[in-house]
Amino acid sequence: MTTALQHWVGMLREIKLPVLAHTANELTVLQQAGDAATPKRISQVVLHDPLMTVQVLQYLQQHRSRHRTADITTIAHALMMLGTTPFFAHFVGHSTIEARLSGAGNALDGLRKVMSRARHAALYAQDWAQRRHDVDPQEIMIAALLHDIAEMMLWCYAPALALEIAGTQQLDRTLRSEDVQRDVIGFRLLDLQLELIAAWQLPALLRNLMDETRMQNPRVQIVARAAALARHSAHGWDNLALPYDYERISELLNISCDEAAERVAAVAREADADWTWYGVPPLERKPVAEAANFF
Repeated sequence: MTTALQHWVGMLREIKLPVLAHTANELTVLQQAGDAATPKRISQVVLHDPLMTVQVLQYLQQHRSRHRTADITTIAHALMMLGTTPFFAHFVGHSTIEARLSGAGNALDGLRKVMSRARHAALYAQDWAQRRHDVDPQEIMIAALLHDIAEMMLWCYAPALALEIAGTQQLDRTLRSEDVQRDVIGFRLLDLQLELIAAWQLPALLRNLMDETRMQNPRVQIVARAAALARHSAHGWDNLALPYDYERISELLNISCDEAAERVAAVAREADADWTWYGVPPLERKPVAEAANFF
C-alpha cells in the first residue's frame, strides 16, 4: 500500500459508522413491532443501507465463536446467528449520516446518490444471480451493495475531496474515474475498498467478489456489471455507456440485448420505488422500445 492508502485504512478501520436516518427510523419501528419484527423484515431494512450492512457483518465476524469456522456472508444468516433481540440491543440508536453531514454543504446529497446507486446495483446483481441459478444470490447482492463503499466513506469523512472529484468529472465526462481519484487522493477508491474489507474483517468472499482481477469468475462479472450499470444510468438513461452495458448483460445472461434492456427496466422500477429512503428522485427512463434502438 502507498502511504496515503495506509493512512486512510488506518483512519477508517476503527470508525463507528453512521446509518441513514430512514434506516434508523425503520429499525426503531420494527423494534416496537414485537413478534412482527421477523428476521426477513429486519433483513429487508438492513439491505437498503450499505453502512448498516457493513456493521452487521462486521459485528458477526468480530464476535464469532471459536467453534464457528465458516464466515457469515449474508444478512439472513447473520440474523439467524444473532437473534432479533440482541440485534435490536446492539444496532438501534446509532448516529445518522444526516446528523454527521448537516453542515457539509452538498456532501449529504452526494452520499445519498451513491447509496441509492448501490441499492440499484444490488437489485440488478440479485436479479442476474437468480437468473443464473447462483448458489446464493444474496452474497452477490451484498457484494454489489458494498462495491462503492470506499466512495461512501470519502463523502462521509472527507466531503471536500469527494466534492472535488465529483466536480472534476462533472466538468469533463471523458475523464476516467480512476485517474481523477489518483490525482485528488493519490490512489484508486477500488484499492481502498479492498483494503477496507480486510481491515473491517468482513468475509473474504466479499473481497473476492469485488476484485475485478478475478473477472473470469461469472459471480465477479455480475457484481462488476451491476455496479457499472448503476453508475452509468445514474447520469441519465441516455448515457452513452449503456449500450455497452446491455451487451455485456446479454452475454452474461445468454439473452438478447432487447431482453436485457427490459430486465434492467423492470428492476430499475423496483429500485426507484424506494427513492424516499435516500431522498434521490428517480430519473426519467427511456421506454424499452426506444432503448432497443441503441442496438
